[in-house]
Amino acid sequence: MSGVEELLRAVREGRTPQVPALVAALGPAERRACLPALKELRKELRGEWSNAATARAGAVLVAGAGCHAGPAGAAAWIGGRDFAGRSCARHPALGTVVEAQPVEWQIEVVNRLAARRGSGWSWDLYPLIERTVRRTGCPVPATEAFTGEWLDRVGADDGRRDRSRTLLEHLREDAFTPVLAPRVFELADIGWRFEHRRTERPGDSWPAALTALAAEGRVDRAELIDRCLARLVRGGKPGDQRAFLGVLAALAPSPDEYAKQVRSLVAMLDALSVIAGHAQQVLSELDAAGLVEPEVLAEASAVVLFRTEKKLVRAQLGWLDKAAKRSPERAGPVVLAAAEAFGHPDSALQERALAVVARHLRAAGEAVLPDLRLAAEGLNPAHHARAGELLGAPVGGDDPDTGWSELLPPAPVPRPLGEPIATAAEVAEELSVLLAAAQPEVADFERTLDGLVRHAHLDRAALAEALAPVLRVHPWTGFGRWHDCGPEDVLYVAAVIAGAADPRLRGAVFRDRNSVPLRGGHNTVYGNVFAVRLTEAAERVTADRPPLLLATPTDTTGALSAQALVDRLGRYQEAGVEPGEADLHAALLRLTVTADEAVLAAADRLTSPAGRWTARWLREGGLPGQPSERVRFAPPARDAGARSFFWERRREHQWEGVKRICVAQPGVGAGPAGPAGERLGAEFRALLAATEPSVARASAQDEWLWQPTAHWAAVLPHHREELAARWLDGFADGADREQRGAAGLLPVLAEAGGPAGPALHLALAYGLGARFPEDRTAAVDALLVLAARRCLDGGLLGRELGELVTEGTVKPNRLAQALTAAADTGAYGTVWSVLAPALPAVLAGAAGRGTGELVALAADCARRSSARGPIPEVTEAAARPGTARLVKEARALRDILAG
Repeated sequence: MSGVEELLRAVREGRTPQVPALVAALGPAERRACLPALKELRKELRGEWSNAATARAGAVLVAGAGCHAGPAGAAAWIGGRDFAGRSCARHPALGTVVEAQPVEWQIEVVNRLAARRGSGWSWDLYPLIERTVRRTGCPVPATEAFTGEWLDRVGADDGRRDRSRTLLEHLREDAFTPVLAPRVFELADIGWRFEHRRTERPGDSWPAALTALAAEGRVDRAELIDRCLARLVRGGKPGDQRAFLGVLAALAPSPDEYAKQVRSLVAMLDALSVIAGHAQQVLSELDAAGLVEPEVLAEASAVVLFRTEKKLVRAQLGWLDKAAKRSPERAGPVVLAAAEAFGHPDSALQERALAVVARHLRAAGEAVLPDLRLAAEGLNPAHHARAGELLGAPVGGDDPDTGWSELLPPAPVPRPLGEPIATAAEVAEELSVLLAAAQPEVADFERTLDGLVRHAHLDRAALAEALAPVLRVHPWTGFGRWHDCGPEDVLYVAAVIAGAADPRLRGAVFRDRNSVPLRGGHNTVYGNVFAVRLTEAAERVTADRPPLLLATPTDTTGALSAQALVDRLGRYQEAGVEPGEADLHAALLRLTVTADEAVLAAADRLTSPAGRWTARWLREGGLPGQPSERVRFAPPARDAGARSFFWERRREHQWEGVKRICVAQPGVGAGPAGPAGERLGAEFRALLAATEPSVARASAQDEWLWQPTAHWAAVLPHHREELAARWLDGFADGADREQRGAAGLLPVLAEAGGPAGPALHLALAYGLGARFPEDRTAAVDALLVLAARRCLDGGLLGRELGELVTEGTVKPNRLAQALTAAADTGAYGTVWSVLAPALPAVLAGAAGRGTGELVALAADCARRSSARGPIPEVTEAAARPGTARLVKEARALRDILAG
């Protein structure tokens, strides 16, 4: 047997330890001859992950590394993705093969391996590179990947490091430290390593170890400071930023060292709040010591005074005040810099800036007055009078009592759904887009479903051919349905059209074999509506193939115009086809009632049962609104049969001290009956059943599915009050359980139709007090839309907010931020209409963080909207002794309301 055959046989059998000797016995030509067979063996191993395959992969790796004469080819072979994840590169045989090559060859190979990025790098390569570098004495590779692996290993706390010695001791003994330690400042996602302290011994954390190494001269201290500041300027994840700030604090640069880094410190003022605070403090101390140019103060102020963090702004104004006191000749630049804060959204900070200007205006001289007067135009009207006295000229051109006008966005107009999809190819394209979207739009789903039905009627074979590529990418399986039925399940209808699913085989491909397709124990009531519509569509496209769907809305809210439904029923009647029951029921719930006699007369001319029901539905005004009322429940007694402690605690948390909305319907399925006395189907009646949100959710089999979407709202586009009542727990969770996302549906409800009653206003109150800014922003949008549509009851919303603040569910600071955002759009009268009824309850209880801001906002809105009339609780708060912000703002509001 030749040496080549013997080597290949050993490789196929996975005898990796024998490979180095077999390679060494081959000449250059024989090694080259082995490469084609080794490449084929490598291909065969792809996708195989058995123990035998891993053994063969190790043998292939070692043999290929030894048979490549050129270092470039060897490096590409060793770093191949086929070997990653198998730990083949850690086998000692690979090191033996590499060591047998010339030193120059070894050095080039490891340098190429260290420089590989992305999928070309594997942590398995590090031991080979490390051994070769230490053995040959070549320069240490300072690549990002190699540095990261070195950092993991030298600081490991998992048995790979001798724990009897500290991190500092390991770094002292490592020849890589002088090269790689400074490089760690360029790595990402290492904050947790730097913040972790292994033991309490000195030098057993990264900040302490680096500081000691710099003091000993093993690493360059100036380079560490420079790299640390550069990393803080560059920004990054908060964890990394805080970690590098800890390193900087441990290094404790002297004033002279900091003075060389002034530009970096100024740049850090625009960084994370804690980073900016540190830079601000250092610059202030350098300025006091005369180690920076005077212009730095103005430059720093221009950055900091526009930040939202009040602590930073107050500190900056304090720095300006001290600078002018130390050096009166700097008063001019100081007052001009302080005037930058005149445009800050916080009225109290504006007042503080005005006080700084007042203290140093005389020393600044009259030359600064024109610029100060221009800047003063950005002040809150509450400060106009004082600013005018101080600057010697009136501030604020318009009298707020006469110049105010409410600014609200235009009332939204629903967008038409558009013409039906024209071709089968376009249906397939729309379906592909819908399935790829994380959150499909209502219009996308409804147009796609309607397109599938229409084109199955016209030419099912052509549609099936057009859908084939989409179904190859998104095959329908139907197994393991654990999610709520939703818009993505329109794929089932497409699969039925293409023959990939059979609607007659009930439960054959579904988790619940006793259910019809798409309907099972894991659906919400809205999911069941989706399920019955899609199931019916799938059955009919293979049977009588209806020409179109009745329930396809005519605009993006889900509403269906009466004219469109009457026209569609006429087409059904002409074709002699009866519409599907679920399709008709869904259409009736979406129907926009009309008083147009022409439409009503056309409906009266319909003779089919569905047509006669629709005509009567229109004549009698459609589905009536379901009455809702606010109720309050005491926490239920602990149930010894509760499923778990967590479940019981959750029930108590949901109920305790929280208002709920009951929707009480005297007749489930209310609305005009059909010609034979028919009522809506069970799935649709469930949408209207009397309910109380906590009970509804606590009894749900899969509570985690309760995630409302715009598609749910489109089921009842004229009944937003009922929807808000049933979704109330989700909105409440955004405030009292700090959940994210539910308030994003408040604008959808605000744009929907129907009365806006206590349920919607309570949901909006929860949204304005939500934990996350994006949820509060959505609530503000909903507030402005309701106001623009003249559907907002400011008194009702204000009373709800007052009670929620008193209970602690809504925090005053969050509410102040939300309502400030609304007022900043120009809706001062709207915001005052909400705050005025909220203030009595807010001021009657203990003042929480942000209460002063809320009263300040109320004062601003009252001034701008010319509000008058005393509020007893405001008067009482204003009479309290002291100079706390709440008291000061209450006094200002009292005076405004007194006229």
